[in-house]
Amino acid sequence: MVSSPTLRRRRLSRLLRELREDRGYTAKWVADQAKARSGRPRGWSESKLNRLEAGEWKRVKADDVNILLDIYKVTSQDERAAYITLAKEANQKGWWASYGNILGSGQFIGLEAEASGIRTFESMTIPGLLQTESYARAMIRGSGLVVDETDLDRRVEARMIRKQVLHRSDPPDYWAVIDEAALSRITPDLSDQLQYLLDVSTRTNIGIQVLPIDRGPHAAMTGQFVIMEFPPPDPPVVYLEVMSEELYLEKPEEIRHYQRVYDYVQAEALPTDESRDRIRQRLTSL
Repeated sequence: MVSSPTLRRRRLSRLLRELREDRGYTAKWVADQAKARSGRPRGWSESKLNRLEAGEWKRVKADDVNILLDIYKVTSQDERAAYITLAKEANQKGWWASYGNILGSGQFIGLEAEASGIRTFESMTIPGLLQTESYARAMIRGSGLVVDETDLDRRVEARMIRKQVLHRSDPPDYWAVIDEAALSRITPDLSDQLQYLLDVSTRTNIGIQVLPIDRGPHAAMTGQFVIMEFPPPDPPVVYLEVMSEELYLEKPEEIRHYQRVYDYVQAEALPTDESRDRIRQRLTSL
């Protein structure tokens, strides 16, 4: 399994938040205690602790983690060592860091890299992990947001690197429900994208279903989403992209809602064999 600093960061933040909540401490009280213990009056604040617990940080100091463990009365040396190891792993950089000016925080890719299961619904495009180079290039160029060819090349390159997650020795179980509208927007010069979908749909870890347009309104009419699942102890995450903003949902009730929505959409979509036939028909029509 690939080790992702993004997942480690989220795990560390969640565990530290749970420690505080289990002890019944307020964020302000802990921040005041940390300030007194660190000897750095300006080094700690309630907002710093809130950012740390929310995963809104880039690097964390081992000394800061040790101070919090002291406050939370974590005395087991093995347990403390596990937290410090987690902090060190969270401070590492993934391959996507070199594409920071293109991929932003890379948070989604970092989670995707270590997911054991990925379920995605796309309404108007082919999912990123299933895109061919020609299709990805056309999609990025068509967005109108990229005009520099060098920038375009790097974006396409990063997207192709992402696809390797499905072809490693321990790939995640990947399931995609694609609205038929996405297939109808594929032009003859991009027909290799349809052939690629047919090719990868035969892999044991990949499932592709087409949601026919004639099925009418469905549970995911509001847009695409991705459900990522991870080995214990990490909980699932739902990813939503709204305009230029990324949203990550982790509350149990939010996860259950999107899991139900996905079940409904999957039930409405064609079975995998009929989906391949529909993709093949579209390819033939081109």
